[in-house]
Amino acid sequence: MKHLKTTIEAVTARQIFDSRGNPTVEAQITLADGTRAIGCAPSGASTGDFEALELRDGDNQYGGKGVLKAVANVKNIIAEGIKGQNAADLHEIDRIMIKLDGSREKKNLGANATLAVSMACAKAAAQSMKIPLYKFLGGINAVTLPMPMMNILNGGAHASNNVDVQEFMIMPIGAPTFKECMRFATEIYHSLAALLKKRGLAVSVGDEGGFAPNLGSDEEALDLIIEAAEKAGYRARTHFLLAMDAAASEWKTDRNGMYRMPKSGKEFTSETLIDHWQSLSDKYPLFSLEDGLDQEDWKGWEMLTKRLGNKLQLVGDDLFVTNTERLKKGISSGCGNSILIKPNQIGTVSETLDAVKTAQTAGYTTVISHRSGETEDSFIADLAVGVNSGQIKTGAPCRSERVAKYNRLLRIEEQLGSGADFLGTDFFLNVRGGKAE
Repeated sequence: MKHLKTTIEAVTARQIFDSRGNPTVEAQITLADGTRAIGCAPSGASTGDFEALELRDGDNQYGGKGVLKAVANVKNIIAEGIKGQNAADLHEIDRIMIKLDGSREKKNLGANATLAVSMACAKAAAQSMKIPLYKFLGGINAVTLPMPMMNILNGGAHASNNVDVQEFMIMPIGAPTFKECMRFATEIYHSLAALLKKRGLAVSVGDEGGFAPNLGSDEEALDLIIEAAEKAGYRARTHFLLAMDAAASEWKTDRNGMYRMPKSGKEFTSETLIDHWQSLSDKYPLFSLEDGLDQEDWKGWEMLTKRLGNKLQLVGDDLFVTNTERLKKGISSGCGNSILIKPNQIGTVSETLDAVKTAQTAGYTTVISHRSGETEDSFIADLAVGVNSGQIKTGAPCRSERVAKYNRLLRIEEQLGSGADFLGTDFFLNVRGGKAE
């Protein structure tokens, strides 16, 4: 194997900072031909209980959030395990790291360590082979640019306001290209800023770049977005649809099937919360609802899917945590019809690809996603194209760690030229969202 130019010759890591100013892991891979590449692990604030473990130092530095233990694991354990291996054989690289860790949730090495290395290996192999990262991940059929689910109003754990729902998003489905998608979305974003200012509402932004004003209800948030879009010249269902991330696992109580919104204090049962989502989907051009119920409310998810699964894209984030075992349980029990894909929830690129394949085989849609604590690494942009996901969540057109992903997608679209595919109005209206009329 030593003769391969993609043979791994050196592995190192360092502690860098994410978009919230917290430490995270950056891994660096050097190949036999001199190619070097880095991978940076993101970090979530609203995290599922079943995610792979993000290893933190827990000492008196950085409020215990340092990652020097994870960095040392890359340098001392992972490096010895993967030196001499072929970086292009990503499944083998990841298999070695999983074996070295030896735990179900990667608690020994840390998913932040394993993911950073896995991403760096994929990038290094692609660079050495002189192919784009999305082609390395997906082959010659990697041609579909994703529809952005752009988070323009923040709440929940991502903002210090009184809004319990974590994300209110726009999907500019009427745009014929990704480039035009970005124009639609940014014009609506700036129109929303002007509208908020006119009403004396805050235009400070949350972790993912969306505005974070104090609002009276979900309806007020959705009405503001629609009004802003109309002022920018865009019409619902013709040019855009709406999406929400409730992050309802943050609302669970000690009583099974009972919810209490931490900011407003409103209480729901599983059934009355589903009633609320149905009411919103009847009134608004809603295409997608993420984590509408708690990660362990499987009976509630079955009920939600029976009632709204033909009308809405029901995305499992905390429910599935990019984990094929949990996803298979959801598929067999009829819970949801879509999965959010976050590589750091599972800890390696190959396991992420396995989750995507499992979902797509079952007819579930996939949404590639950032985390609230991000870096300038644009890996997920290539991942979205590589697996032909068709949808991506990577925040507002604000803050460079979010915009880096959008800019990478613009470059990919230009590189693909006439070969680029884009899922527009017909797809999103005919599959689900248009039935909300």
